[in-house]
Amino acid sequence: MNVENWCVVSPEWHNNVVRASYLKRGFEPDETEHAVRLCESAARNGIRTHNALKALHLDDLFGSKAGGCIPGVRIEKLKSRFPASQVWNANRKLGPAVAYEAMDTCLKLANEFGVGMVSIDNAFHYLWGGAYALEAAEQGFIAYTNCTALLAEVVPFGGRTPALGTNPHTWAVPTTKAIGFPILVDWATSAISMGRVQQLAREGQPLPADAAINSTGAPTTNPADVAGLLPFGAHKGYGLGLLNEVFAAMIGAYLPKLRGRPSPSGQKNTCCFHFMAIHPEAISSGSFEGARTMDQNLHAVLENILTGNDNTRIPGANAAKWRERSRSAGGLLFTPSELNALNDLAKQAGVSPIDRPDVWSPGSSR
Repeated sequence: MNVENWCVVSPEWHNNVVRASYLKRGFEPDETEHAVRLCESAARNGIRTHNALKALHLDDLFGSKAGGCIPGVRIEKLKSRFPASQVWNANRKLGPAVAYEAMDTCLKLANEFGVGMVSIDNAFHYLWGGAYALEAAEQGFIAYTNCTALLAEVVPFGGRTPALGTNPHTWAVPTTKAIGFPILVDWATSAISMGRVQQLAREGQPLPADAAINSTGAPTTNPADVAGLLPFGAHKGYGLGLLNEVFAAMIGAYLPKLRGRPSPSGQKNTCCFHFMAIHPEAISSGSFEGARTMDQNLHAVLENILTGNDNTRIPGANAAKWRERSRSAGGLLFTPSELNALNDLAKQAGVSPIDRPDVWSPGSSR
């Protein structure tokens, strides 16, 4: 996003706003802290589509106020005959609280068995999957997660009616020793996320072409007219988004078009998650060219890919750049319109708003 001056927000103030907002909605302190952790991670990594504004907006529409997310419930861990794999019933518990515990469990299983998996039924959206995978990669593991989104907002390839979620996939790989940061491949399977649509509407900017349709099925670039999103890469994005629905159906989810909507008949209308962690030694032959270490081999392979491709970036570089921007600015960075929205949340939660924020510009330092 091309912004000349960013508003600098202290993590302490930001976290107080998020914490007070969730506690006011009846969430318990431990699950609230997971939401705080997720929202700060999203802001620090420049994930503007899944920050605190998105998290609390989703809770307003589909969460604690609508019965889609229930404060204080407990996770039910189901019996499994597979030692490296678990299946949980989240009972509509707050998504980040479930997701962080799931990834921590995957890491423990992967450390023992080489791979660990946790699949979760009856979930509320976990927001930014990169937060969980990135922390796993920073601890030395390969991590993967996918989930089904709260609503069916994406039109299948060749269709006209939204029938799939935006259905993100996230991979993170421990490459910090090789290139200075973890590889992070994180994407929605729609051409644009609904969070991005909301962000562009907030900033008064148009959508990219071929990303969304209006109520008549015609392409639109007006955020206010969006009635459905298109899959990225035509049939390719559709196929990946469909896989999330298939995973969810095998875990226990029901019809995608019911998800997130009132279900008078009591039919299941919740999300599903799938988490996986892999210990790098579990996939290694140990035979690297020239007696290199794994990290040296990773560096050589990635350098080979980038050579002659000056404008190419490794996935994860943008998040790493945002972490450095946050460090340089001495806080979390938000646009003026985002800060206005955060101030509104602060007032609602009983936290003093920021009247005169510090500003930071790209290229400056503090």
